[in-house]
Amino acid sequence: MLHIALKEAIDVKFAEAMAEPTEHCQDALLVRLHNGVVIELRIASAEEYSINWRYGDAELRIDTAPLHPHLSTYPNHLHGEDQLQPDPITHPGRDPWDNVSDVITALIGDPLLKSHRA
Repeated sequence: MLHIALKEAIDVKFAEAMAEPTEHCQDALLVRLHNGVVIELRIASAEEYSINWRYGDAELRIDTAPLHPHLSTYPNHLHGEDQLQPDPITHPGRDPWDNVSDVITALIGDPLLKSHRA
């Protein structure tokens, strides 16, 4: 049910930025933006999620796997361009729509999140 609600909200809010409607796969949503970003959303709950995206040859991911306790945003973190960094956007426990909306908004203007990272 969560993915269905997120799909509907994404298709309404981001219609002008999307190359096509959100695709609902088995356990993920695929969002394709006009700027070439392809996002894969896997949202199990407000505390457990993985948001992957591709832009050109770059692949980045924000997830909540509790594997990097040394990062200030533990358990969430950003994998990208051969780096592991604190997650600059999402917050576990927050409404999933707020996290998804903030990530998509950021990726529309800055697909590699360069302005969001340290």
